Amino acid sequence: MHLLVALDDSEPGRAALEYALSEHPDAEITVVHVVDPTESGYGEFAHLGPDRMLEHRHEQAENLFEEVLERASERDRSIETAVIDGRPAAAIVEYAHEHDVDRIVVGSHGRTGVSRVVLGSVAERIARRAPVPVTIVPGTERR
Repeated sequence: MHLLVALDDSEPGRAALEYALSEHPDAEITVVHVVDPTESGYGEFAHLGPDRMLEHRHEQAENLFEEVLERASERDRSIETAVIDGRPAAAIVEYAHEHDVDRIVVGSHGRTGVSRVVLGSVAERIARRAPVPVTIVPGTERR
C-alpha cells in the first residue's frame, strides 16, 4: 500500500504523519508539503519578491522534512518526501493521480462554524476530489 501524507507545519499535520507511521507499519509512505505560490507573503521576507519567497518556503519545507525523516528513523522506517507547488488541495489530488497512491492521509484543524466557511477546509476539498480513500486525522488543537 502506498500512502500519501499531506504535511504542513502544524500539529494536525504531524498527527497525520504519526497516524500513518503507527497504523500502517508496512506501507510505503510519501510525505508531501505543498508550497502555494499564490499565498501572499507578509513579514520579514515579503520585500524579497516572489521568487525569493518561493525559495524560502522550499527551504522551510526541507527543514520540516528533516523532522519527518527523524521521526520515521526512530521507528526504523524509511519514507519519501516531496515538495510540490500549487494550491494545496488540488496539488495533493494531482500528486495522488500521478503517483499510484492508494490512500491519502491528511490532518484537520477541526474548524467549525464561521471559520470553516470563511477559511474552507483543505482536508474536505481533498476528500471530495481524491481518486482514492482519504483518512482525515483530527489535531488536538481547536480553532
